[in-house]
Amino acid sequence: MNWEDFMNATRGQGGGFNMNFNGADFGDIFGDMFGFGGRGGRRQKKGRDIQVDVELTFQETITGIEKEINLTKNNPCAICDGSGAEPETELKTCSTCSGQGQVTQVQRTILGAMQTRATCPDCQGKGKIPETKCKQCNGGGIENGRVSYTVKIPAGIDNGQSIRLNEKGEAIAGGSPGDLFVVVHVKQDKKFERDGFDIYTEATISYPQAVLGDTVEIETVDGAKKLVIPAGTQSHQQFRLKGLGVPHLRGNGRGSQYVKIIVDIPKKPSRKAKKLLKELQEEV
Repeated sequence: MNWEDFMNATRGQGGGFNMNFNGADFGDIFGDMFGFGGRGGRRQKKGRDIQVDVELTFQETITGIEKEINLTKNNPCAICDGSGAEPETELKTCSTCSGQGQVTQVQRTILGAMQTRATCPDCQGKGKIPETKCKQCNGGGIENGRVSYTVKIPAGIDNGQSIRLNEKGEAIAGGSPGDLFVVVHVKQDKKFERDGFDIYTEATISYPQAVLGDTVEIETVDGAKKLVIPAGTQSHQQFRLKGLGVPHLRGNGRGSQYVKIIVDIPKKPSRKAKKLLKELQEEV
């Protein structure tokens, strides 16, 4: 697109410019660059997001669990609750910004003089300042300290997934706290392997069990269960145990457990076993 096409695309009624092109609002973009707001006016500041890691066993992902998270970060002052004012004292309108939370500045650029808006240095964007500063945080409303959160981890969560705790991240003066992201790491299990909401395991049976059939005990995440092995079962044949897999996160049932049968064939059968196998072979 050439410059003339661009000018026509951005020209509004009456010869002005709407600063919107292919869905992009250039007013917002320039606002971010030079400090003045787009359509929505000034944006509220937000503290930094924090990520923490938590390790779970395979069984804990099946049942769900509560974990305690401990970390050191900036928090709203426990005495003034982030207001910066001493308890039982009032907040007054900031005289520097007249309660707007922002001050207007004039900057000279290659395009000429431009007005920009910046966060008020006295009230940190709050629009109000305490008549008496909180002694605990010296009026800043923020203090650094150790905090603990109890995180409810739902059944069915998978390795690498995260839980978001709104406004439990870094607190910031004049804005809202960031968010806390708890990232789950699942230890490998020797017995169970997960694929989506299904679980895969193996069970070893003897050659006679495979030929004649039997009922064997199978390990599941719900404890030991009985599995009927029909006569003529082949090695590596799979059986499905419906509803014994991983719970769906939305609570809509569970996946399945798939059991792969491994037929154990002895490397050095006894003479008696050889004789019986020969008789069996003749009958087959």
